[in-house]
Amino acid sequence: MDLPQQTIELDDLTLRRFDSEADLPELFRVIEESSEHLRPWMAWVDGHSLAKTADFLARRAERWATGEEFTYAIVLNGAIVGACQLFRRDDAPDNGREIGYWLHPVATGRGVATRAARALVAQAFRLPGVDYVEVVHDPANRASGAVPARLGFTEHLRRPAERLAPAQTGEDRIWRLTRQQANTQTTEAC
Repeated sequence: MDLPQQTIELDDLTLRRFDSEADLPELFRVIEESSEHLRPWMAWVDGHSLAKTADFLARRAERWATGEEFTYAIVLNGAIVGACQLFRRDDAPDNGREIGYWLHPVATGRGVATRAARALVAQAFRLPGVDYVEVVHDPANRASGAVPARLGFTEHLRRPAERLAPAQTGEDRIWRLTRQQANTQTTEAC
């Protein structure tokens, strides 16, 4: 099975697979420090605990090995500042993948999420049979929506949200970038 790179170096930014034991204290601290920033948009924050963070990290290796989910620590200047994932939704066809991301507030507004998402798009299209990548967010979360817009994604559809966090509208906005669109962008950039 073809798998994405385990470490992606982007100048001062690194995306790397989580180490379930070594990263636990730092990831837990980063989530704790980010909870008020994330709570409006991410329902999982309310159930956040050290045990849940440990469980989350413990499941990463198996999910990576099966190709179900590739989760990276976003490391800026040597410190974890968030996480991003490339994954296959249970209800989606095999030819598509979704990207998710979150950041500590000190890392926002600096292009970090955009650079991480761009790297994950490249990894997705390295996988055989992947024809498109999606980003899903609540329409009220303009910062999350700016990322796919900057990367050339187009709005694909809107649907009722599966889970709600406090600031969410109850709707998911789904952006899509096809392999052909990505190839066209690369060709035009050359």
